[in-house]
Amino acid sequence: MTTPLLETRNLTIRFGGVIAANDVSMRIEAGRNLAIIGPNGAGKTTFLNICTGWIKPREGQVLFEGLDITPLPPRKIVARGVARAFQIPQLFTEHTALENLLIAAAAREGLRNPLQNLHQIRQRDEMMHLLEMVNCADVAHRVVVELSEGQRKLIDIAVALALKPRLLLMDEPTSGVASSQKHEVMEILVGALAQAGVTSVFVEHDMGIVSRHADEVAVWNTGRVQLRGTPAEILEHPDVIRDVIGEEIA
Repeated sequence: MTTPLLETRNLTIRFGGVIAANDVSMRIEAGRNLAIIGPNGAGKTTFLNICTGWIKPREGQVLFEGLDITPLPPRKIVARGVARAFQIPQLFTEHTALENLLIAAAAREGLRNPLQNLHQIRQRDEMMHLLEMVNCADVAHRVVVELSEGQRKLIDIAVALALKPRLLLMDEPTSGVASSQKHEVMEILVGALAQAGVTSVFVEHDMGIVSRHADEVAVWNTGRVQLRGTPAEILEHPDVIRDVIGEEIA
């Protein structure tokens, strides 16, 4: 059996009386887009937080390419090749789209005080290419606060790609995007990840997005992986229809 890109072993964490991760063991293979779905409070975001070092489990391990990254801080996990995109884009809104990517490039290279010499950073052409990959080259020199939510989401993904990850974990990548633009944004996002050779795991509440853009789906419930399979298998399962699709998901 080949070594998975990411593997969790017996992850367990509690917040008071709530079990957010209950002995979670799973494998994530390279080259697959895995969607995580489930009711509110099921532990989906907690799982992403554990895998990226923002929360430490009470028990269990996270292995990336076979190496234990559980004790590492987030910045060192990023350096190993695991990036994170949050539900709300983490951008410097007073800076341009290109400047945000240059800041990420500077962080990747370990440069100090990048804001003082942003336009002397040598990765400028590389960052412009990333903006082209997410169809945002035309707004490279616009201040982020002026951009639409969809554009901000795509630039946030470009910032993550600037860190050269092999795995990207995303929390609701289409949250806040207008319904008419969600599939377009996701098409661009998935295409950019494929072009960069990056595997993705994303939490998503829009079942249309899951059906169209995921290779696999994992259903979270009460801190456990309840089911896992293809979108067709999972989204037609009676338990998923009852517990996830059949209720309002906020």
